[in-house]
Amino acid sequence: MQVPLIQLQCGVNSYEWGKVGKESAAAKYAAATESNQFSIENEKPYAELWMGTHPSLPSKDVETQRSLLDLIQDNKALMSLEISNKYGGKLPFLFKALSIRKALSIQAHPNKKLAEQLHAKDPKNYPDDNHKPEMTIAITPFDGLCGFRPLKEITHFLATVPSLRKLIGEDAAKEFEEAVSGRETSGSAEDTQENKKALQAVFSAMITKDKSTVAAGAKDLVASAEKEGENFAGGGGPSNNGKELADLVMRLNGQFEGDIGLFVLFYLNYVKLDVGEAMFLKADDIHAYLSGDIIECMASSDNVVRAGFTPKFQDIPTLTSMLTYSYAPISDQKMNPADYPYVTLNRTAYSSSSSAILYDPPIEEFSVVKTELNGAGAKATFEAIDGPSVVLCTAGSGSISVGPKTQQVKAGYVFFVGATAECILESDSESFTTFKAFCELSGKESANGTS
Repeated sequence: MQVPLIQLQCGVNSYEWGKVGKESAAAKYAAATESNQFSIENEKPYAELWMGTHPSLPSKDVETQRSLLDLIQDNKALMSLEISNKYGGKLPFLFKALSIRKALSIQAHPNKKLAEQLHAKDPKNYPDDNHKPEMTIAITPFDGLCGFRPLKEITHFLATVPSLRKLIGEDAAKEFEEAVSGRETSGSAEDTQENKKALQAVFSAMITKDKSTVAAGAKDLVASAEKEGENFAGGGGPSNNGKELADLVMRLNGQFEGDIGLFVLFYLNYVKLDVGEAMFLKADDIHAYLSGDIIECMASSDNVVRAGFTPKFQDIPTLTSMLTYSYAPISDQKMNPADYPYVTLNRTAYSSSSSAILYDPPIEEFSVVKTELNGAGAKATFEAIDGPSVVLCTAGSGSISVGPKTQQVKAGYVFFVGATAECILESDSESFTTFKAFCELSGKESANGTS
């Protein structure tokens, strides 16, 4: 019987926003697997390493060159019969490494029902019928726009950024201010619903403006940012100071001159993640990643509804109608990882402060464990789970073992580990870092014992 440990050959996408040449972690990871026959071009941008069974860029078995999809469909036990049957014989998640040099589009990913409708109506622009909740873990410092700001911050910017108020229109701005006044932080369901309606109206009033009007307003906005510095936007809101916002406007204008995204940033939380910090985005949540290297895990889909910072197809009517319009502070966007309880560290690992940290979003398709083994001989033994795993090494070197099979691991190597297989990681370097994405429908998905 085949040992359920398969080294994968994974492809890398070249999108314009990716980091260039060997600056791209995604490119370096792809080039690490010798059988990939991939060499990095110094002037070419490399954006995303894909690990999974998605047909746009499917992973292959290094040894046999068969696709991972073929292997798991031939042997359903590799994923477990329950998961294989539930997800149509495909890996439930898509695992990625992203290297971001400039802003990605302002976007959201549709929920399952909307994804089915969009795919049926426009399969060219919406190639999947699946939802796409996603989780982001920073492996270098990262920044992005994620989720709507608290309403008091938005009203502050309407009052202190004249070009924003002018673009929206005085009537629309006043209607919003009056609608949410006194109940910006109300916890009642009725007030929250009314606030969301008001937010949808004022956001739609702005993002539907024609390009020439936006471009003219953007000139005024950039001029204010350049001139006012730390006093820009009334000195900023509680989350971001004036200089930080002014610098952000100028930086993004250098990438997408005169774009509507320059105004969208006043509606969205500007989030910074340090290495190891993470955030989770539900389907229908608005966001735009701006810079950094990240590990990303999502339901297996490639659906994107865009509305700014992009030359690609934009679908503003769909975006404005689909968003949740949930508003919350930055702290609510970030996840709270916990120690992963189903791993045993040996004495060397324990004494060197090695760790295995669980990032566990509120969905069943995926969770991720980040393991850092400090020092040669540090070892982590993961208990078997009833589902598939994909392991990516991002730093250092060591080995991975399943049953009698042991393989060398170094930065960029990717492995599939089948269901019900105990997995052992062992370091032979000063610091050996891996990320393990997995799916298990019950039992060990959550650190508190709930699934």
